[in-house]
Amino acid sequence: MVFERKADHIDICLNKDVNSKKNYWSDVHLLHKALPEIDMHEIDCSIELFEKTLAAPIVISAITGGFNGAEKINRNLAEGAARVGVGLGLGSQRAAVEHPELAPTYECIKDYDVPLVIGNIGAPQLIAQDKHQAFGIEGCKKAMEMIDADILAIHMNYLQEIVQPEGDTNAHGCLDAIGEIAKEIPVLAKETGAGIYRDVAQDLRVKGVKGFDIGGMGGTSFAAVEYHRAMAKNEEILARLGEIFWDWGIPTPLSILEADVGLPIIATGGLNTGLDAAKAIALGAMAGGYSRKLLAPAMESADAVEKELNMLVAELKVAMFLLGARDIDALQNTPAIVTGHLSEWLNAMEPEE
Repeated sequence: MVFERKADHIDICLNKDVNSKKNYWSDVHLLHKALPEIDMHEIDCSIELFEKTLAAPIVISAITGGFNGAEKINRNLAEGAARVGVGLGLGSQRAAVEHPELAPTYECIKDYDVPLVIGNIGAPQLIAQDKHQAFGIEGCKKAMEMIDADILAIHMNYLQEIVQPEGDTNAHGCLDAIGEIAKEIPVLAKETGAGIYRDVAQDLRVKGVKGFDIGGMGGTSFAAVEYHRAMAKNEEILARLGEIFWDWGIPTPLSILEADVGLPIIATGGLNTGLDAAKAIALGAMAGGYSRKLLAPAMESADAVEKELNMLVAELKVAMFLLGARDIDALQNTPAIVTGHLSEWLNAMEPEE
């Protein structure tokens, strides 16, 4: 059942190795300004994102929902996000759309004044699969109404689906289906660990999406998550696929550059500190997305989530001070230097003259 899978994901992310083998943020460097010429206390890191004001350029990217333990997690995340003034994305709401008794595990966030709420439906569910009918606009609207969402993330997780025992692997017609949804409601195109490159970003922009959560390689590998599930179920072929494709995808910093087609970008994938968010914004993102970083605090309490979020904001502000960036606009105009493996990626992807 879908709720058993969601519980598996949480347990695996907390207790197993699911990290990509390299975190590419170590290849991104910002230039220290010896004379910042700003007052640390005057730094303003607020942003406007999808017509909502956030106190800091941070979004809690999709984590969970749809199983017994999810309500506690989402309630703690929502309360922490409301206190600090940052955005919150929910895990896939398919479970609650199909099983209304699970809706409270998502609906609980409406008890808190979160400035930006992002709903979530999977792109594979928008087209007919062997095991289920296609979700239409009504199902997507139901997901948004469930949590009073400001925008709906449609997540593209085909790497995960291909390794999942229950995976939906028909992708034919997915782009057009996203376009049909985007005609009716605001859509955020979201990857889940393999990144987005320019051609796909351009296609999605033409279809009317409002922005991207690029979900690049470098953080949690969902091929790795499904590898552990497949091993537990003695699914040898799927376990082999999870192992082989553990590090498949486009690194998050590179995906920021690739997906820059004039729409807001949330940079999710391997961010562990506020300094990582500063690097992402300097590369062109509007905000940094954090998910597994906040999972353990969310298992504990809203206070723990708030504490971790405040740490991320403090780290971001220190980076801004040392760069002489008084606000996010100034940070976006800060030069970033790309080195190492990421530089090799970048050079290889540049078109030849």
